[in-house]
Formats: sequence, C-alpha cells, structure tokens
Amino acid sequence: MNFQTASEENLVLLVEEIKSRLKLVNASLIRPEDFDLASYSELLEIYEMIVKKQQLTMMEIEGVLDELKSLKK
Repeated sequence: MNFQTASEENLVLLVEEIKSRLKLVNASLIRPEDFDLASYSELLEIYEMIVKKQQLTMMEIEGVLDELKSLKK
C-alpha cells in the first residue's frame, strides 16, 4: 500500500490498518471519520512505527491509543 499521498481514501485505509495491527477488542473506538487530513502525517508515523516494531507491548499499545485519542477531531 502506498500511503504517501494524503487523501480521504488513504486516511480510511490507514486508520483501518492501524486498528487491525493493534488487535483491539473494541475496534469501534477508533473510526476513520474521527480523524481529518490535518492529522494524516501523524497517523502515518504511527502506522510506520507499528509496522516496523511488528509486535507491541501493552505499554506501547496504550501509548499509541493515547496518541490516537489526541489526534481525534
């Protein structure tokens, strides 16, 4: 996937990929419509970190969720 271009479609895919990789019990807490294109670069950084780490600790997951919470509209 090429997420280098910020678009609404890529934003949706990016958020869905982040949710999938975090393996959340209640994935409905994170919805693509909660974010706007202004936070795209931050979301991309989070995604790239998750992909690079492959496996996150509980503390890292909590940190990611806190960051996502701060990026919501």
